[in-house]
Amino acid sequence: MKKSKLSVYEMTLGSLFVALMAIGANITAYLPFLQVMGVPLTLQTFFAILAGLMLGSRLGSFSILVYVLLGLAGAPIFAGFKGGLSVVIAPTFGFILSYIILAYFVGKIAESRRTMPRYIMAAATGIIINYIVGVHLFYLALNFWVGGDGISLALAWSSMVPFIIKDSVLAVGAALFTQRFEKAWLSKTRLRQAA
Repeated sequence: MKKSKLSVYEMTLGSLFVALMAIGANITAYLPFLQVMGVPLTLQTFFAILAGLMLGSRLGSFSILVYVLLGLAGAPIFAGFKGGLSVVIAPTFGFILSYIILAYFVGKIAESRRTMPRYIMAAATGIIINYIVGVHLFYLALNFWVGGDGISLALAWSSMVPFIIKDSVLAVGAALFTQRFEKAWLSKTRLRQAA
């Protein structure tokens, strides 16, 4: 029977990922040159994948859910130090929403076997989920509730190419980091013994 309550240890690790997501969302505040066509490059996808890989499906997705809820409650932790319910109608809200889903599925895949090929497969699945949800909601937002003439789905996808490349490289980095961290520390922690 699985436990339903989070331990203090798990809450601490989850809180760490909430903080990492907030920092990753606003990395361009510290490094302003990390922008493509005025759009900031963030590390949110990297940290959401890392949350799933390291914390597992339950704790990883819960941590990202807490991050999203804090941002929607008004904490300025989304990209550009934004927060509040107005973010829901922003074209990029689909990506924020996808982080919860991707952390869950990345964690599920990684939990079954903690090997490098499994980590890479989990990270790749996370990228696919992130962009399918994010790009389609981006397309819908620009065509139905954000002003302007709208764009085609093909243009929405092609505008994401620099971000897909960046996130794919970082996803492999998340898999490599988790593999090293698993051997050095995670395998000896209560997080793994409880699983």
